[in-house]
Amino acid sequence: MAPDRPYTAPPRSTFLQKLGPGGLASFLLASGSAVLLLGLPVWWRMRWVLRGAGGDPVEPSDLILVLGRRLERDRPTKTFEARLAHAADLWRQGLAPRILVAGGLTGRARISEAEAGCAWLRSQGIPEEALRTEDQSQHTLENLFHVRGTLRAEGWRTLILVSDHLHLARAGTLARGLGLAVRCSPAPSCPPTPGSLAWWRRAALEAFFLHWYHTGLAYSRLIRSERQLNRVT
Repeated sequence: MAPDRPYTAPPRSTFLQKLGPGGLASFLLASGSAVLLLGLPVWWRMRWVLRGAGGDPVEPSDLILVLGRRLERDRPTKTFEARLAHAADLWRQGLAPRILVAGGLTGRARISEAEAGCAWLRSQGIPEEALRTEDQSQHTLENLFHVRGTLRAEGWRTLILVSDHLHLARAGTLARGLGLAVRCSPAPSCPPTPGSLAWWRRAALEAFFLHWYHTGLAYSRLIRSERQLNRVT
C-alpha cells in the first residue's frame, strides 16, 4: 500500500492545526524533556542557533528561496522586507537566476505571504520572469517541503535559503533533513538587534524549536510512523 499523502495544514491554521499527525505528541515530549532535564536540551541546541546565525559561504545556485513571514495589513513586516531585500541583492549579484518566495494565507491576511513578497520585489525592480511563488504552506517545514517538490519538477538542485539570522539553524536543519542542497544566507538588517533581550528570547525559542524537531524525528522513527516521517524526510 502506498504511504498516505503528507499532511498539509489548511490556510490560516491554528497552532493545533499546524501540528499535524504526531505533532502534539512530539511537542509534549520535547516540552517535558526540556523541563525534566532543567533546560539542558534547549541550551545544547542554543549553540546550533548561534553558530548558524552566521550562515554559509554562498555559491551560484539554481534558486534563491525567501521564507515567508506573517503579514501586517497585507504588507510585509520589517523582518520580511529585510529578507526580501537581501534576496534581491543576491539576485543582482548573479548568484541565482530566480527568486522563489514561500508562504501561504496566514493570520488575517487577504493575500498570501508569497504574493505580498513578490509584489514587494517587483516594486524594487525585480522582473516578473525571475519570480516564483509557493503559496500553500503555513510554516517553515511546509515551505521547504513544497519547495522541494518544485525543485524536483523543474530539475533544479541547489538553493540559497534566505531568512533572519536566528531562524537559519532551524531552517537549514529542516532543509537538509528533506534532502535539499542548501546554503543559508542571513538578511543582515533583520531585527532584533544582536545581543538585545529580544535577540536572546528569539534565540531561546529557536533552540526549543530545534529540540522539538529532533525529538519529533526520533519519536517518529521509534514508532515507525511513515506518515510522520514523510513530512520531514
